[in-house]
Amino acid sequence: MCEGERLVAGEAILSEAVTLPRSADEVLEDLVRQHSRLVYRIAYAALRSHHDAEDATQETFLRVLRYSHKLAMVENYKTWLARIAWRVAVERSQRRSHKQEIPLDDPERPAEEVASSDEPADQALQGSQIGVLLERLIASLPEKLREPLILSTLEEMSPREVAATLGINEAAVRSRVFRARQILREKLAGRGHGKSR
Repeated sequence: MCEGERLVAGEAILSEAVTLPRSADEVLEDLVRQHSRLVYRIAYAALRSHHDAEDATQETFLRVLRYSHKLAMVENYKTWLARIAWRVAVERSQRRSHKQEIPLDDPERPAEEVASSDEPADQALQGSQIGVLLERLIASLPEKLREPLILSTLEEMSPREVAATLGINEAAVRSRVFRARQILREKLAGRGHGKSR
């Protein structure tokens, strides 16, 4: 068999292998390998806690396993997983918000860690404070504005993916993200003017 014939035969074998149906376990394993970072990032965007995001990621894939009989009907795995991850994270966030939290000004509240870097401590602290301020401002947005903003800006999902994840249309996603950014700009400008007086 010459080189060309071997190449054609190899391609035929590969094409047959590609058309063989995959088991639900194989599909699930591929989903975990390809999309676990996306699921974690979505969970973290909603929960802002590494521990909770890891738990939500596991719970998301457990739900996928529970509904593995639906895998054959899924057209876009990424969007489907994003929607499940978002629901899991939102449910976890709601359960967490019902628990008593330590107020920010409570002396018993643990101090937030600032990552080590080469920049001076005052600049690192200022950057950390700005990050905390932005998190608080985003958290204060109405839910219908906050969710699309987090998914599109922080998780860099396309308007189509955000729309599919939240169950709204793309125009609503664009409008809500625009409005959320407008509100954040106004709040930040208001804080800046208050300090300069």
